Amino acid sequence: MSDADQLPIPTAPEPRVEPRAGDADREAVADRLRIAAGEGRIDLGELEERLDRAYAARTYGELDALVTDLGGRPADGADSGDDVLVLKPKLANIRQSGRWTVPSRIVAECRMMHIEIDFTEAVCPHREVTVEATCGAGHIRLVVPAGWGVRVDGSSTNTGHIVNKAAEAAEPGAPTVTVVGHPRSGLIKIKQRRH
Repeated sequence: MSDADQLPIPTAPEPRVEPRAGDADREAVADRLRIAAGEGRIDLGELEERLDRAYAARTYGELDALVTDLGGRPADGADSGDDVLVLKPKLANIRQSGRWTVPSRIVAECRMMHIEIDFTEAVCPHREVTVEATCGAGHIRLVVPAGWGVRVDGSSTNTGHIVNKAAEAAEPGAPTVTVVGHPRSGLIKIKQRRH
């Protein structure tokens, strides 16, 4: 048998396997959808439909398709280039949690609703992060991982309604969050996860 008769048999390329999304990824997209509804960018009927699809999604591609028209950060947590995250609930509470990329500035404003910003699974490329937190009768809660530092800025008002249970000094290499707080009758609470 000649060499020409022993040509390799062509094989079909292996199908590309898309990474699987986890519960935290589905919840992060659901939170983004609720934020968009609170800002009036999608109506409540569309919110319900997208939430159903988000909780049934198995891959990042399925999750990304639900939020591509909303701008901001994609479901996989990659930074889209804008360095401000604005959280202003109108119709529902907001919970920013799971795997997400922390910008250098966060603006959180609520009247009656509640905002939770959970940094424990977040990726933070910055050493300094500023959170501008304003609330009427609502509450704003920040949760930071062990090692991070949180300080309340001197320009904050009504500081009797700001409770900081996190260390002020960050461990070497860890971020420091500066909170500029302006609560009225509501409360701003800062909690730190332990090692």
